[in-house]
Amino acid sequence: MKSQFKIALIFFAGTLSIILLLSISVYYFSSRYSFTDFYKRLEVRAVLAAKSQLESEEEKASAFKEMREKHLEKLTGERDYFFKINSKSNLINSAKQLEVPVQFFEEIANRGNATLKKGDLFFSGINYKGLKGNYIIIVSATNDYDTQHLLHLRNIFIIALPLTSLLALAISFLFSKRIFKLIKKITDNVKEISSENMHLRLEKTPADNDEMGELITTFNNMLDRLETSFETQNNFISNASHELSTPLTAIIGEAEVTLSKDRTSKEYTEALHIVLNEAERLDKITKSLLFLAQTGFDGKKQKMELLRADELLWDTKKTIDKMNPANQLQIDMNMVPENPEKMSINGNAQLLHLALANILSNACKYSSNKPVKVSLATTDSDVVIIVKDSGIGIPEEELKYIYDPFFRASNTRNFEGYGIGLPLSRNIIRLHKGSLEVSSTVNNGVTVQVRFPRSN
Repeated sequence: MKSQFKIALIFFAGTLSIILLLSISVYYFSSRYSFTDFYKRLEVRAVLAAKSQLESEEEKASAFKEMREKHLEKLTGERDYFFKINSKSNLINSAKQLEVPVQFFEEIANRGNATLKKGDLFFSGINYKGLKGNYIIIVSATNDYDTQHLLHLRNIFIIALPLTSLLALAISFLFSKRIFKLIKKITDNVKEISSENMHLRLEKTPADNDEMGELITTFNNMLDRLETSFETQNNFISNASHELSTPLTAIIGEAEVTLSKDRTSKEYTEALHIVLNEAERLDKITKSLLFLAQTGFDGKKQKMELLRADELLWDTKKTIDKMNPANQLQIDMNMVPENPEKMSINGNAQLLHLALANILSNACKYSSNKPVKVSLATTDSDVVIIVKDSGIGIPEEELKYIYDPFFRASNTRNFEGYGIGLPLSRNIIRLHKGSLEVSSTVNNGVTVQVRFPRSN
């Protein structure tokens, strides 16, 4: 069974249950009210009967009698009974005469009033104390409201229930059809999207501001991420193939040229140096790609330990000094807190050393070894490292591509590099639940801000 029909049936069953419950409740409380109201009518008649028959003053008695005859309708089977109370035996005889339980008379005598239902006949009695003695006045009648009006109400329910059920069923199917119309539209649109037309998106109208609209927006956002991933993957494969094929082509070409004829010892040595340089380049690219793939896999667990951000920064500077003695890295410790524990982070020392080394070496390289300022600070929740250089900068329109592997800005042609360092650094920082932000303008340098959550 389709979900559309399931929802329609569930909605119909719920609506029908509410209608049935409401109908039964109305009938039940109407029936209960009819008993209470009818007993009140009988009690009023019993009081008027007592006043009209047992009142000492004739004028008052006549007035009560006239009131009853003119203003109170005659009930079906209405009868009045007057019993003078002399003793308990008198109550028993009166009960036998009326063919009702003696407890009915005893309750009237003790409490002052009582009611009784015997078959279709209703009794209401009162205890009346007059000048001529103590009397029990009982009025009996048949409840036409219960037998006729409730029957009419029951017939209305019997006729209305099938009609309301059909109406509820129709509304249920219209309701489910309207909901699944949009779902079907979404399904049809999704079927048209494939890897060849990832640019397509689900259409959203101004009326789709409910949960369905949120679903469409979420799905479109997912398609945006998938399209970006596809483009990144295609660019990665294309660039990786080019970067790997270049040194391989150079090695193969140099080997073929060298082997094409006999060479001198010096020529063989020069050829081997060329092959070695290209092989080392190929080795660097391959290791960088493997490292990039490993750090991009969230399921890979790294060994974490408690580290001091300032010590990590100084160790990285020592590495940069060995790699590039001409660098002018300047570490600013003015904002470092007095309590060294506030600079503690959880991380893998080797990975963090590699990430910071990539960022610092880029700052030195692309600023042609001009001064690079490195600041260390802390907030209530983070450890912040800010690296600012005064180099060539990055064009603003190219900033969104800087994390794509092998991407290099258009103004970096005169600098050696592979475009892997920054994506690798961002993956490492993400592994440590940190963030990496880059801002830049051409010829005004680059500012890199790295944040790590403080360890407690």
